[in-house]
Amino acid sequence: MFSKDSRYFSDLPTWLAFLESAHPVGIDMGLTRINQVKEALNLNFTCTVITVAGTNGKGSTCALLEAILAEAGYRVGCHTSPHFIDFKERARIGRESVSEELLLEHFQMVEKARSSLPEVVSLTYFEFTTLAIMHLFSKANLDVVILEVGLGGRLDAVNIIDADCAVITSIDLDHMALLGNTREKIALEKAGIMRSGKVAVCSDPVAPSTLIQYAEKIGADLWLHGRDFNFSGDQQQWSWSGRSRRVNGLAYPALRGANQLLNAAGVIAALMSLREILPVGVQSIRNGFAMVDLPGRFQVLAGQPTIVLDVAHNPHASSALAASLDKMGYFPFTHAIFGVMSDKDIEGVIRPMLGIVDYWHCVDLPLPRAATASQLQQTLEHLGVKNTKEAGVDTFSDPALAYEKTLESVGQNDRILVFGSFLTVSAVMGLRNLKKH
Repeated sequence: MFSKDSRYFSDLPTWLAFLESAHPVGIDMGLTRINQVKEALNLNFTCTVITVAGTNGKGSTCALLEAILAEAGYRVGCHTSPHFIDFKERARIGRESVSEELLLEHFQMVEKARSSLPEVVSLTYFEFTTLAIMHLFSKANLDVVILEVGLGGRLDAVNIIDADCAVITSIDLDHMALLGNTREKIALEKAGIMRSGKVAVCSDPVAPSTLIQYAEKIGADLWLHGRDFNFSGDQQQWSWSGRSRRVNGLAYPALRGANQLLNAAGVIAALMSLREILPVGVQSIRNGFAMVDLPGRFQVLAGQPTIVLDVAHNPHASSALAASLDKMGYFPFTHAIFGVMSDKDIEGVIRPMLGIVDYWHCVDLPLPRAATASQLQQTLEHLGVKNTKEAGVDTFSDPALAYEKTLESVGQNDRILVFGSFLTVSAVMGLRNLKKH
């Protein structure tokens, strides 16, 4: 339970440290508690709201939408999670992170509203911070707000807001203990962000029947990949078509990765579906694709050795990452710095990489639910990875240490892949940022 004086915290780190233990559990699915605080805040939006859910591709879809809408001249608020280095990454207005002072103002408003309830409830870290960011956006005179679902959809904190357009990206097996153990069950949870009479876009080329049936049941206007929109292209450019409209001569998005065209096609479908209330020209789409930037998603850093950062932490994302790595050309050796949560399909994440990675550097992560480096090592050895002169597996107490030691041993023409949990990638990002200053 929150202390009575918690509303007076004067800096963001103290607030965040407090919120990490303010609720009995880190993930508490359900909207009852957060809706009570929402009502006390009188939280509502008068602008267009786009909510994005999916197993993989949510971050890319939000970034593409944000870039295009900004290029079109709209004032855009975008809430994504988790963050890599700085919490303020989660709340952007005009493609810039908001200030700590502004966040603190709305943290205090959420705490005041929560404390005013006849029966005071506690909120998880994600629920509290999401409420604060949404309340901030609601007062910021925005034209459009983009909200990324944290987990699932139906019971996620952002689903307290009715979306004008729901975008659902890829649907695959992840968080099965919470969402279900089949694509059909998981799709139904994600479909919960759809609203009756509003647009929904599914960019997964094989949408589960449960998602389609749910859209029909509630009367959502569902745009399906392959039925309502599609894309085609060659190595130079691509085209989008859908519902009697076509966009030709598109350059590939600046985001790298095997599935970015699927995400981009879904983004155009969403924008076309909203064209009556949020018109966007073709040139803004082109400019947005060229200007988009998203850390940690097949992010290839400049210089030698080649360094690739990717938060692939489920089999679907790992397969896409493997396909992208395979297209990069020849490297004498590839070193992987790998750390992931224990509740993931670890073997499924590793298997696509077995023919690509030579040396595995397994790392501990600072969360109780993380797989230990030794557990990852055992899994790799079970899958046939052996220590030889040209391959092997070892362990490190944290990703930053693994990265520094790997840099000492690799050749200039080799490749270092940092992948798995956001914590794995953010630790290396943080180390590199420290060395720049």
